[in-house]
Amino acid sequence: MPEPLKNMFFTPAFLNDLAAATHNAHPAFAPDDFVTRVCDEQWESLELKGRMRQITLVLHDMLPADYPTALDILHRVFPALSNYGFDMMVFSDFVGLYGLDHWDISIAAFERFTQQMSAEYGVRSFINHDIGRMMAQMLAWTGHESFHVRRLSSEGCRPQLPWAIGVPALRADPTPILPILERLKCDEHEWVRRSVSNNLNDISKDHPDIVVEMAGRWLAEYPTPEMREIINHGLRTLLKRGHPGALALMGFGGDRAFTIKNLTVSPASIPSGGEVTFSFEVESSSDQPQNLMIDYIVYLKRANGGQSPKVFKLSKRVLAPGETITVTRRHSFKPVTTRRYYPGEHAIQIQINGLSSERCAFMVLGDET
Repeated sequence: MPEPLKNMFFTPAFLNDLAAATHNAHPAFAPDDFVTRVCDEQWESLELKGRMRQITLVLHDMLPADYPTALDILHRVFPALSNYGFDMMVFSDFVGLYGLDHWDISIAAFERFTQQMSAEYGVRSFINHDIGRMMAQMLAWTGHESFHVRRLSSEGCRPQLPWAIGVPALRADPTPILPILERLKCDEHEWVRRSVSNNLNDISKDHPDIVVEMAGRWLAEYPTPEMREIINHGLRTLLKRGHPGALALMGFGGDRAFTIKNLTVSPASIPSGGEVTFSFEVESSSDQPQNLMIDYIVYLKRANGGQSPKVFKLSKRVLAPGETITVTRRHSFKPVTTRRYYPGEHAIQIQINGLSSERCAFMVLGDET
């Protein structure tokens, strides 16, 4: 099994370095006590975000109760840990949890800390606390000289940011996000543009028409490879869902004058961690070439006995007039950290330009079989 993410960060080395640096900045801070309190009896059972929060809570308990004083200490600690990455999120987590009543110095802290490791999680409590004020700040950050801060202005307000606390108001109405994306859509840095794409994708899950309209307008105004990449990535969920407007923007619209046939999956059953091979044909009934976006859907057995679909990208190709093509692909069920496979009936289905085939079922056996 791959190494769990929680064991890759907030390691003993980081905790000891954080403790030592904090003691140097604030001699009353007891480094050994800090490490002991962080690594208590529940530490091993905590996941990645839980471990970060535990560090934040112990820091708060052991630093001066006055927030500005504690934050000043963390500012002095911060440079000593510059060789760390994700672990540094604990600084913005502290600000997000305790800094709401000290707005100005907290905003300045986010601005500094995010240039070492993103403050995208920390800022969300500020958005939830005062959405108007914080979204105005996020908009202002779009003009910052640091691309890290510009990226934060988009990444921090994503409606469905993974592992983050929700921002229900933005998920219900993404209007405050749109001016930020407008300003950043042609940013010079790829990381910022990729955040714009991810934000678009989040919005599309609840408001597809908003994203399709914006994407169409951007492509018309800026017909560049970079913009097409932003839009293609931003529409990825809609493309997997077979949304007609998204498919048309990417050149996969039209009458779908083709047939998906002869889908087979072999073997009929596989052991846990095995793989299947599936094959199918696509037959054109058109006298014109057709652009095909070919995906496949695996219906995964769930713990409750049902099935949930997971869409995988397969290929893009041109189907010539009257042509029949055969496509073959293998799919592995080896364990991964982000997905658990349960024994029982699974199925594969082909989806091309939003048109779906029949499903073909197969069995995944348990470890004991």
